[in-house]
Amino acid sequence: MNQLNKSHQIYTLLILLGVLLWTGACKKEYYKDSGTSDPHFKGTTMDYLNAVPYFFDSVAQVVKLAGWEKVFREDTLTFFAPTNNSIKHLVVRLNGDLNYQSYDTIKKLSDIPATIWQRYLGYYMFHQRSELKDFPQIDYNLLSIYPGQGYLSWNGAPMNIGVIYNDDNGVKYVGYRQLSICYIPDIGRPMDNWNRADVASCNILTNNGVVHVLSDAHYYFGFDYQAFLDDMIIVMKTGG
Repeated sequence: MNQLNKSHQIYTLLILLGVLLWTGACKKEYYKDSGTSDPHFKGTTMDYLNAVPYFFDSVAQVVKLAGWEKVFREDTLTFFAPTNNSIKHLVVRLNGDLNYQSYDTIKKLSDIPATIWQRYLGYYMFHQRSELKDFPQIDYNLLSIYPGQGYLSWNGAPMNIGVIYNDDNGVKYVGYRQLSICYIPDIGRPMDNWNRADVASCNILTNNGVVHVLSDAHYYFGFDYQAFLDDMIIVMKTGG
């Protein structure tokens, strides 16, 4: 696979600072004068989240609140990992909207029911181990030719995953490759209104699967903010 460009390398290095766990574009020589980086993390997917608390401590807490810690330790799993920021942005906006509608605000993550965490965390989880090389090409400007591929997430949500082949010096598809995942909100219109998130660091291999870390441009945990808010309002109205 092609190497990441230098700016992408710097961003990925910041995400996993101090932990040589991953491989960004999946080939070799990611760090100057330091040889080939080791993509293997010596632990489970849950251990990996716990090992990088600056980016994933809230994510790890959501896994536990959803009741899926055992899954992240034992099941074979591909996880498109959102960062803490996506959870922070979600809660801040939720509290603004809940307060505006005269509902109680969220004081701690456990105020959100486990069933809601399960639903939206499941969008990022897939059975089996799938690395970048296992996904087809996607070109968002030529979906009729390079559409990626439809997948069902861990809990059956319709998703599309593909690899963006970036251009280099005006030459199409010869630049670095980047994973991308989209939530499809309406299976009846499978090509409409995709909610897209790109991967910043791919192919972090754990003992029980692989982690692909999403960019912080994935702003709200759960892909579909309005659906998350609607679920929370139903909980507030029914008392649980």
